[in-house]
Amino acid sequence: MMEKMNSMLQLQQRSVWTKALTLATLCGMLGGCNVGPKYHAPAPPTPPAFKESPAQFKETDGWKVAQPQDATLRGKWWEIYSNPELNALEDQLNIDNQNIQEAFENFMEARALVREARSQYFPTVSIGPTFTESQTPSSFGASSGGGTTGGVTTSSSGSNSVVGRYSHPADVSWEPDLWGKVRNTVHANQYAAQLSAADLENERLTEQASLAQYYFEIRGQDVLQKILNDTVEADKKSLDSVQAAYDTGVGDQISVVEAQTTLASAESAAINIGVARAQYEHAIAMLVGKQASSFSIPVKPMTTAPPPIPVGLPSQLLERRPDIAAAERNMAAANAQIDVAHAAYYPALTLSASGGVESSSIENLLNWSSRFWSVGPLVSETIYDGGLRRATVNQYIATYNAHLAAYRQTVLTAFQQVEDSLAAVRILSQQIQRQQQAVNSSQTYLNLEVGRYETGIDPYVDVVIAQTTLLANQQTLTSLQVQEMTASVQLIEALGGGWDRSQLPTPSQVTQKPSSSETTIQQ
Repeated sequence: MMEKMNSMLQLQQRSVWTKALTLATLCGMLGGCNVGPKYHAPAPPTPPAFKESPAQFKETDGWKVAQPQDATLRGKWWEIYSNPELNALEDQLNIDNQNIQEAFENFMEARALVREARSQYFPTVSIGPTFTESQTPSSFGASSGGGTTGGVTTSSSGSNSVVGRYSHPADVSWEPDLWGKVRNTVHANQYAAQLSAADLENERLTEQASLAQYYFEIRGQDVLQKILNDTVEADKKSLDSVQAAYDTGVGDQISVVEAQTTLASAESAAINIGVARAQYEHAIAMLVGKQASSFSIPVKPMTTAPPPIPVGLPSQLLERRPDIAAAERNMAAANAQIDVAHAAYYPALTLSASGGVESSSIENLLNWSSRFWSVGPLVSETIYDGGLRRATVNQYIATYNAHLAAYRQTVLTAFQQVEDSLAAVRILSQQIQRQQQAVNSSQTYLNLEVGRYETGIDPYVDVVIAQTTLLANQQTLTSLQVQEMTASVQLIEALGGGWDRSQLPTPSQVTQKPSSSETTIQQ
């Protein structure tokens, strides 16, 4: 009789497991279902050429135009300026800049979220060994002296009985991805991780461009400092000459006062230059991760024309800007969320199994009679939710449409920034040539006026006017040269630096486990 019961039990067990395996196989076949809209990356229209490119003008004057066959910038774009000091600072920035480090950790967090989402592909297994004691009144049949009743250890305590039981269960639960909910959740997190990677590159480019601009601003301040220092020395000599003429009775006092005023004004301006230079130096210290109190950049007056910058075709801009890549990945993630929301309309299947051993004593836990098990599927479907699922789908559709508008706006902004920078570099190069002519004329004007004053033809006030005109034109020229260099950096930044979309990590790459060094708590 016992053998027949065991045989029937085994047949029932096999039947249940066969049904469960059949359901699991069916789930695997249905796992390819995707109930949401298919994503298509947008393709915004692009012009055939940049309107403000020097290539569109017959005369580019001071700025050399990169030839069409010149390759686009790659990697360390700042090396185009051939400045070893700038190169060293940029390399240091890429290692020690804290904003870049923060963006990198955000990227690592996004990668971890991908692995969290992927864990839903697999069953959940849990164990929970327990020991319980329960007390019941002895009037319900417990022996007053204690002992074993029905295989359960009991003990008597006054009028009550205490029952003890050991249990070691194990539970397995798995929800197959019938309608692509898990798959689309993984995809959404993968796209979000790619977005984070693009944000990291955009932050890196922003910091690199800021450093280059601050560096050229400092060099411009050094040139202005030299101009004003030279002006102060020239004004001192003029004051000495005028004072000597006044002391000998040849000159007049008003000339001395004018010379003193001119000298004091130049000295004041020379002192003021130090404010801007110090601020740019402190800003660079922060960018390279150094304390401003212990960081300095040697004085080196320098202004040069920017090198030819390969611009490329407008269509290439969509592949070179990390912010455009980030905006597009944001759309892909939003589309995947729509798919996740659609999956809520369909029934959910959960396969679960539990088993283990249970006994009143530890010695009996391994006995065959102590085992227990259960297995079976659970299908659930929401019949009514007050419009929650429809509202959720509509929410993510609106989110997608908002991201689409943001993507288009990002593209428009990118073309605006490129055109702005192209126009700035081209027009400034023309203005610098004219301003250089103004400086040369001002120098000639001053030389002639000094001669006329020394021969007694003109009063000294005319010399002062000529000196002021020369200084103003020299300052303007230096400022224009700095503007041209910073505009060239802004152009490179607008073009995406040395980055392109091929450097964006693939979904499989953002899913990989990080190295141990990338998951260490830093001090």
